[in-house]
Amino acid sequence: MTSSKPYLIRAIYEWIVDNQMTPHLLVDAAPEVVVPREYVENGRIVLNVAPLAVTGLLINNETITFNARFGGRPMNVMVPVDRVLAIYTRENGQGMMFAESEDGDGDEPPPTGGDDDSKDQGGRRKGPSLRVVK
Repeated sequence: MTSSKPYLIRAIYEWIVDNQMTPHLLVDAAPEVVVPREYVENGRIVLNVAPLAVTGLLINNETITFNARFGGRPMNVMVPVDRVLAIYTRENGQGMMFAESEDGDGDEPPPTGGDDDSKDQGGRRKGPSLRVVK
């Protein structure tokens, strides 16, 4: 199954823009991310992706690409979707954060529900459980 992350990023981006707010991406500036390195702080960068700030924005299932100016210098930016840590509004901080994962994929498959996972120590079936997704 494909990751839900790019779909969520696109939906939240549209929601932010529809509400006349400014969308920002918080990105893990790993080596494969093409961003102006002089703006990276603590291995992360915040990118303003408002329609007036960028041109050619494309959010597909693998990457986010756009053109923008940084300090007056034009640059083609490329961010793998798995490196996006959050999308939120500048004005009030509303949006969504994504869990950091070691393999770079923010989605984990649900447990398979094998015999060891589905019964408690007394041998009784456990009820459904929820887990917190950051």
